[in-house]
Amino acid sequence: MPYDLKPFDVDIETTPYVREMPGGEDGSMGDRWTLNFGPQHPATHTTLRIVLELDGERVARAVPHIGYLHSGFEKLAEHHDYNQYVCTVSRMNYVSPVSNDIAWHGAVETLFGIDITPRCKVVRTILAELGRIQDHLLSVGAAALDLGAFTAFLYGFNEREKIYDIMDYVSGQRFHPDVTRVGGMMQDLPDDQVFTKLVKDFIYDVLPRAVDDIEGLLNKNRIFRDRTEGIGVINRADALAWSLTGPVARASGVRRDVRKDEPYLCYADNWDGEGAEPVRFKVPVCESGDVYARYLVRVEEIKQSIAIIDQLIDLLPDARGPMNVDDDGKTHLPDKASVYGSIEGLIQHFEIVMDNRGWEAPVAEVYDAQETANGELGYYIVSDGGPRAWRAKTRPPSFINYQVFSKLIEGHLLADVVAVLGSLNVIAAELDR
Repeated sequence: MPYDLKPFDVDIETTPYVREMPGGEDGSMGDRWTLNFGPQHPATHTTLRIVLELDGERVARAVPHIGYLHSGFEKLAEHHDYNQYVCTVSRMNYVSPVSNDIAWHGAVETLFGIDITPRCKVVRTILAELGRIQDHLLSVGAAALDLGAFTAFLYGFNEREKIYDIMDYVSGQRFHPDVTRVGGMMQDLPDDQVFTKLVKDFIYDVLPRAVDDIEGLLNKNRIFRDRTEGIGVINRADALAWSLTGPVARASGVRRDVRKDEPYLCYADNWDGEGAEPVRFKVPVCESGDVYARYLVRVEEIKQSIAIIDQLIDLLPDARGPMNVDDDGKTHLPDKASVYGSIEGLIQHFEIVMDNRGWEAPVAEVYDAQETANGELGYYIVSDGGPRAWRAKTRPPSFINYQVFSKLIEGHLLADVVAVLGSLNVIAAELDR
């Protein structure tokens, strides 16, 4: 990466701010005091609570409390079939919900042994990258907002509305598209040309200007850099030890990206069965591991997502093949025209939705993961052969990345809490599941 950042030699396993606990024999805290940060606080972004033990303005100890958004998401997988559950997984990360949809059905298709069609791979890859941009725009905008700078947030947040417009066109819903299905999609694109125009206008005109504006405001901003450089440092060894993934790990020199290391969709060789090469992109990596590095990695990943979509968007007019796999109605729902216009389509729809016939899942267990905006999002599914998972567990990147916060913030100033927390981009629904 072309960034002049110096590495900081900090070991988060040791407390950087060491002082003996003050207090007398009566158990008093001396000059230490406790502060509740959240759960209702504008800089937590969501319902997070952190109990801070302060020595003056220094954080001596931090204890995160989760569970304020607990909704039993994983338990619901035992009651919803493999298509219905997509409406639940998108709520785990409400910032880029389509990425969760694609990851969930990727895991289910691994269980069923389904290879989706080339057209579906192209559409899913484009939507996955739009979801990554959607997430990163909020993160890099809020990085400045948390520190008191409002303008960059507007540049990022306004452009996210364009992605909502695209999701609305594809699925009929803006916030939670829930458009994926086992073996394909809910429906084909309404019109390739309209979809292509919406995406091209966004990635060629709207988004580059927004990214340039954000970089112009923040990259060399003295106050922003003073508040982020050398703050919340994670070195490479600790990033590996804590199992961190995504921009948090790559900002610390960990060169891992599931799209490269375990490729899927259009990131894989021969994804169309006719020798197609994988999409070309670079994985941005920094070495300094601080808040500023995590910001830079996310900005660069937005640019790489633009390059990926650029390689795929012109393939759609020629990729007029089927959107869904043809498996004699064993897993995927028939299109609406078939349901309303033929008895065969109506029977197929009834057997899958109402009678739970057609689901022929193997008795097996699988784990499948994809690279989302915050890192490796994986689903572990145990199947007993029924129409729904016997057990389903989520490997949420936010939960894994958040575990480092307690040690990461020790010794920092109270004002640094919002900067470090924002750089981890924690989504509370992924914590509680």
